[in-house]
Amino acid sequence: HVQLAESGGGLVQAGGSLRLSCEASGRTFSNYAVGWFRQAPGKEREYVAAIDWSGSNPDYADSVKGRFTISRDNAKNTAYLQMNSLKPEDTANYYCGVMTRGYYSTYDAHQAYDGWGPGTQVTVSS
Repeated sequence: HVQLAESGGGLVQAGGSLRLSCEASGRTFSNYAVGWFRQAPGKEREYVAAIDWSGSNPDYADSVKGRFTISRDNAKNTAYLQMNSLKPEDTANYYCGVMTRGYYSTYDAHQAYDGWGPGTQVTVSS
C-alpha cells in the first residue's frame, strides 16, 4: 500500500516555473509507474504526465509537452514535476498517483491510479 503527498505548489506569474514533489510512504513505490493529474474548479481531473517504474519513457499530455518534465528518484521514494513557461490555464490542484492497475493500456486514465494525496495548488497569474 502506497500513500502519496504532493508539495511545491504556489502562486507564480505567467512564464515562471515551479517544481512539484510527490513523496511516497511504503516500500513498493518503485514497483509502479507514477502519474501527475490536475483538476481546476468545475472541471474533471486531467492527465498531465507519467513515468514508468524505472524513470524511463516519460509521457506527457499535449498541453504540457515541451514545458513540463517528470522524473523520479526511487531511492528517495519521490517523483517530481518540473513546470516551466507556466500559463494561466495551468492553474489547478495537482495530484500524483501510482499506477496500480496495470491492465490499463495508457497512462491517462485516473482510474488506473491509487494513493492520491490532497494535492498541491498551483496558481498562475497573467
